[in-house]
Amino acid sequence: MILEVNDLRSGYATGDVLQGISLTLEGPGVIGVVGRNGVGKTTLMRTIIGLLPARQGTIRLRGEDVTRFSTEDRARSGVGYVPQGRGMFPNMTVLDNLRTGRFVGGGRHAPQFDLVYGYFPFLHQRAKQLAGTLSGGQQEMLAIARALIGGPDLLLLDEPSDGVQPSIVDEIGDFLTDLVRTRGMAVLIVEQNVDLVRRVVDCAHVLEKGRIVATLGGEEIRDGELLAEHLAI
Repeated sequence: MILEVNDLRSGYATGDVLQGISLTLEGPGVIGVVGRNGVGKTTLMRTIIGLLPARQGTIRLRGEDVTRFSTEDRARSGVGYVPQGRGMFPNMTVLDNLRTGRFVGGGRHAPQFDLVYGYFPFLHQRAKQLAGTLSGGQQEMLAIARALIGGPDLLLLDEPSDGVQPSIVDEIGDFLTDLVRTRGMAVLIVEQNVDLVRRVVDCAHVLEKGRIVATLGGEEIRDGELLAEHLAI
């Protein structure tokens, strides 16, 4: 079991947003979290990575209870995180942004530049370019590469298609499919783009008011109309 979330509650000063979430990632593959805006999807990701404290429940990585671990210690335990909005350092070069990924991962592995340059060759070509001058789609790819360079076992992706042109979304879909197939990666993705969800997700949990109200299997995910109902704003 790579990730096990059990009865998780979390939120902000105004109260709990997550109302007892439970989900698992047993092995390589892509699990989706879908739902309308404001139902707790980003709160879930921020709680799993440790940016928000759990008020109840447990989070386990490969069987180890990390519920009280810091964000840094979770990264060192093998979690890569790409937040919505990417979190780039715009005034640093592409190469220096990639280097920060190694520090976040605590140096668990030698930085895997060959891996990320293999997936995203333009990053090698633009290593000295300021990250803030890249397009939105290129910045998303840089954010994903930064999360991967430290060699995580679990990748958390929050809205990777947000503000990204359709051709780049297609490239991200190809990349995720290949990442699971060739690297055995486990991915938890929050996403509103119907086409991307249908393309890469093995099963999807539907959130409503901080609770999982449905889990969609392969056939249901391929049903675009059904999926769109759950993703509607």
